[in-house]
Amino acid sequence: MQQKISLKLLPSEAADDQVIKKSLSQSIGIPQDRISGFTINKRSIDARGKQPWINLTLTSFIDEPFHYTRDLVPLELKDVKQSDTRVVIIGAGPAGLFTAMRLIEHGIKPVVLERGKDVRARRRDLAAINKEGVVNPESNYCFGEGGAGTYSDGKLYTRSNKRGNIDRILNILVHFGASESILSDAHPHIGTNKLPHIITAIREKIIECGGEVLFEKKVTDFHIIEGSIKGVQCSDGDSVRGDAVVLATGHSARDIFELLHAKKILIEPKPFALGVRVEHPQALIDSIQYHCPSRGEYLPPASYSLVQQVQGKGVFSFCMCPGGIIAPAATNPNEIVVNGWSPSKRNNPYANSGIVVTVDEKNIAPFKSHGPLAAMYFQQSVEQKAFEIGGGKLVAPAQRMADFTKNIVSSNLPDCSYLPGIHSANLKEVLPPFILHSLQGAFIEFGKKMKGYLTNEAVVVATESRTSSPVRIPREEESLEHPQIKKLFPCGEGAGYAGGIVSAAMDGERIANRIAVITGKAK
Repeated sequence: MQQKISLKLLPSEAADDQVIKKSLSQSIGIPQDRISGFTINKRSIDARGKQPWINLTLTSFIDEPFHYTRDLVPLELKDVKQSDTRVVIIGAGPAGLFTAMRLIEHGIKPVVLERGKDVRARRRDLAAINKEGVVNPESNYCFGEGGAGTYSDGKLYTRSNKRGNIDRILNILVHFGASESILSDAHPHIGTNKLPHIITAIREKIIECGGEVLFEKKVTDFHIIEGSIKGVQCSDGDSVRGDAVVLATGHSARDIFELLHAKKILIEPKPFALGVRVEHPQALIDSIQYHCPSRGEYLPPASYSLVQQVQGKGVFSFCMCPGGIIAPAATNPNEIVVNGWSPSKRNNPYANSGIVVTVDEKNIAPFKSHGPLAAMYFQQSVEQKAFEIGGGKLVAPAQRMADFTKNIVSSNLPDCSYLPGIHSANLKEVLPPFILHSLQGAFIEFGKKMKGYLTNEAVVVATESRTSSPVRIPREEESLEHPQIKKLFPCGEGAGYAGGIVSAAMDGERIANRIAVITGKAK
């Protein structure tokens, strides 16, 4: 007999299988020797009180042999080398790669075009960014195999459970090398150190099945005949034919937004958020969240999630990285963009998080002459101002947090994980007034919610600006095609339909399923 049981245990108890088994015995009310084993279905931390607890949902095996119960979703991949249907996918991020994998399951050949490099070659360009402050516009933290997610942490938590099968996406990631812990953790996370191997494995499988993955293939034009897309033109002169085209370029492909606008293909401005990245000592966040001087060996580095309304503007934490690093995520020279990531062990001494303010149409009124690209140009203007105030070579302008709330230029700055370096400045010279004032008010309120959060031990680094796409590429609700261009499928975060690895992957699968239907290939 198998029985599902929920337990609430101390962190040290939850780390000991014998203690878990004993607790199961007591909870069920049977001798311990009748329980042959258990699997953990869900694990979460409850740190609301003075004593943190671990909540476990388990399946116990009673009076029967224990066997592992978590069967991974089988991938029904086909050989598509001779497929008579081929789909061009622009972008090798999670949306593009999961579109390709699902198309292969339907027997359709994907041709993935990535403007950047493969994960191995991409590392050299990231090193140049961190050490020399030199940005390659085609290969950076946003562009390259795996997209922004490859070198931006690998958080897998999403609330988008109505967009697709979250468990299926997590299972596929496990199939390609992710830890099985992501199937049970309440806030699953892979880690930037492990993601490149997973992305490489997915690419190799696509190629093994007969798909194509082509690097340094920047799309510069669309071949459109009588309102239907037939393929794309690349910067190297190659023309790539396809029975459909999936546009999965990510939130930073400004040249694609400009191309669409120049060709009078409908796009729309989209609300997004912009602000700063805040870094605290991890030990300080641990002490605040776990209500103790030290978290000990059984609790992970603590995270936080904060939200506040300030004078009608929403301010919230974004992409919180415990035990993480602040990364330079600009896609062009003369811009400062910061993001955060954590390795799988989350064992760096700092905790960082984006703290951002919602930006809506009235906030970008000075840029309205740019039409649907107004939000994008607003975003870029702040990034360029941060570069100017930082002084060059991707050195970022920064203030200690308490100083920031008082408009005081910090006389010195704490150590910071941001490798290009930080420069003391008054961030009111960088941030638009509504962003500045909203952040100042929010930090004061956050300090009331988390005693010790508002401190000069923390540093505020500008600017966190790539939270989501500032442009939406519209699509029909049922067909998922662009309303003007047949067989063009906007997809993922860059098109405005996702907000992270899992939701982008689900959107990619949804697009692939739709293409299979219209091409008569649905299995």
